[in-house]
Amino acid sequence: MFSITRLFRSFKYAGRGFWYILKTEQNFKVFLAFSVIVIVLMIVLKLDAWEMIVLIGLIMLLLVLELLNTIFEKVVDILRPRIHTYVAIIKDMLAAMVLIASVGAAVIGLMIFVPHILALFN
Repeated sequence: MFSITRLFRSFKYAGRGFWYILKTEQNFKVFLAFSVIVIVLMIVLKLDAWEMIVLIGLIMLLLVLELLNTIFEKVVDILRPRIHTYVAIIKDMLAAMVLIASVGAAVIGLMIFVPHILALFN
């Protein structure tokens, strides 16, 4: 059965998690800063709806991946490298996951923004 109290409690927990990652994770802050820049550029350059959908989707993807990376790193840190040598490899692969997604998002972002920026100068 639906409970408004449980719903608000779940939002409270989600907010607490959001503030934790915002306070403790530098990369998440960097992604948020770039997200704000991208959103401002989307508005200033008056992008088409499909372009904005793609960019917002990429922003959400990168923020979620960074959050997942942080979660998995915290879980893996519990194991400590002395328990298993794969711990460092797992953390490196998680970082690579976010890096690959970030590079892909940057390429797509450039493909969307560059023609609009060049059009300003023509």
